[in-house]
Amino acid sequence: MNLTRTYVESRVGLWTVEGDAHGVWRVYSPLDIMSVNSGPLAGTVCAAARQLEQYFAGRRRHFDVDLHLAGTEFQNEVWLALINIPYGEVRSYGEVAATVGRPGAFRAVGNANRKNPWPVMVPCHRVVAAHDIGGYAGGDERGLRIKRFLLELEGNTDYC
Repeated sequence: MNLTRTYVESRVGLWTVEGDAHGVWRVYSPLDIMSVNSGPLAGTVCAAARQLEQYFAGRRRHFDVDLHLAGTEFQNEVWLALINIPYGEVRSYGEVAATVGRPGAFRAVGNANRKNPWPVMVPCHRVVAAHDIGGYAGGDERGLRIKRFLLELEGNTDYC
């Protein structure tokens, strides 16, 4: 496996896209410090980075990249359900749990969100708690700032 990485700038910091010729393996949030390769980038990594740049510029609402699904069966189901949450909308953890046929598994959905390897591309930021914004990227204030930025970028200022 020959993984390559590149950065994408946003108003909340640098995001890192990592992948190979077969797909995107990870997108790291600005909270994750990653080094960048100095060699040629895989085409999928370039395409994903270009699409992220378009998203941050307000010119993209959907992503069209190959993702390397490597989670459990439940995690993959949750991540695929997240992709279907429309741009600018939010769902509760309970609503996502019901979507994947496990209505009481809202905590498990939260755990799957926490392990989402492709933040933004698989929009876990669109999932909120029943009475507040919920957590993001580690759960501290820096992560919440990123989540608010992403929701507001999509025009959603009424998250709860």
